[in-house]
Amino acid sequence: MENTKKDVQHEKIAKKGARIMIAAPQSGSGKTLITCALLQALKEKNYHLESFKCGPDYIDPMFHKTVLGISSRNLDPFFTEDSITRMLLSKGQDSRDLAVIEGVMGLYDGLGGIREEASSYALAKATNTPILLTVNARGIGRSLLALLSGFLQYDTAHLIKGVILNQTPSSFASVLAKEIEETFRIPVVASFPVRDDVRIESRHLGLVMPYELEDIQSRLKIASQVLCENANIEQILEIAKSAPKLEYDVESDIKHKITEKTIRIGVARDEAFCFYYEDNLDLLKSLGAKLIFFSPLHDDTLPKDLDGILFGGGYPELYLKELEENESMRNSVKSAIENKMPSLAECGGFMYLHEIMEDSDKNEHSMVGIIKGKCRKTDRLQRFGYMEMTANRDNILCKKGDKIRAREFHYFDSDCNGNGFTAVKNDRQWECVNVDKNLFAGFPHLHFFANINFAENFMKSCEEYKCTKSEN
Repeated sequence: MENTKKDVQHEKIAKKGARIMIAAPQSGSGKTLITCALLQALKEKNYHLESFKCGPDYIDPMFHKTVLGISSRNLDPFFTEDSITRMLLSKGQDSRDLAVIEGVMGLYDGLGGIREEASSYALAKATNTPILLTVNARGIGRSLLALLSGFLQYDTAHLIKGVILNQTPSSFASVLAKEIEETFRIPVVASFPVRDDVRIESRHLGLVMPYELEDIQSRLKIASQVLCENANIEQILEIAKSAPKLEYDVESDIKHKITEKTIRIGVARDEAFCFYYEDNLDLLKSLGAKLIFFSPLHDDTLPKDLDGILFGGGYPELYLKELEENESMRNSVKSAIENKMPSLAECGGFMYLHEIMEDSDKNEHSMVGIIKGKCRKTDRLQRFGYMEMTANRDNILCKKGDKIRAREFHYFDSDCNGNGFTAVKNDRQWECVNVDKNLFAGFPHLHFFANINFAENFMKSCEEYKCTKSEN
């Protein structure tokens, strides 16, 4: 019988996947530490795990990776439709027993801090994921019941299935747990006492990097031991296993090659450039890319025989001296881009392509020199948050008028932000991104699943460049 396109579009894939979300009433409640402690505890019980981070954060997933040894992924309902979000979650669980999702900010804090869209709760609803609400109970007693009452009342989908009491002495945690369970008929599945020896420090863009903490492995193992002493792990597992099957449209499962040729994409990845969505990299691979990782800090030149380059975000401002001193790499990058190699540079990668970058003391450091301008640190976040971008002219990733959702998060600013796109956030708009036929360079971070055409067009540009090379 003939299978029409309409038939395929309506076909569903359903997969059973145990999963749980660690959420909180507000930022600073200890979600990352609790998530990592739980991952470590379950890993030691020989569970095969996958971890995710709600929202655009790049740093928290690095802590997950420190525990599991595999990349954590981002799930962001601002960027992706619900069916695609479920597909990305399901794909990450293909060979795993359990997924642990770390929430972002407060449970209901979405766009603008007042909308549900793009919140942890929106993600939990889109994926039907049970929630463990982690509450920083330091300095609070019975008033916690009022807080929980409000959160449970707002939970119209009834996804909050348990409570974790953080920063609470074990003796008092048992008292609070009894009150909570008798009042709300919801279990307190764990508590975590005040422990300064497992604290994770922060800086201007969030937590410090895991590799900056020499004892991070021991900290997380201690945290895991403490959690296990004060948690009902079996109860947590039962809650995770109660999650219903994940369903998504077949057409959401996008996986096809753009070309049969091997397209070699260089990916800058080291201490300075480490902010990537793993699903972006996986999508490029599914479209035919072979990813070649290199270090602008440590390697002398670009890898040989590349057809395109990705420069992700990160903290290049912490390594300006080293980046400047690696002149051979800077020259190699400049030569490649000037010779029309397709290149995509986001945020920190964009900063690296400038002529000059200032450090915090206003000392100037020479960078690649493709972007004719200077980057300097400001005293506040610039153009912070989600946005929608519209192309002002044809470029390497899309046609004039094409749109994609994106995000900015940076203290540095440039005197050459570009005008290839117009970004809109609420009632504000501004021009951004330096573009031409081989370059996309600006502060916005892209999630390719927000508009897969952008990734496809990048691959097509790389293939055209490869063909041009072979002809010459």
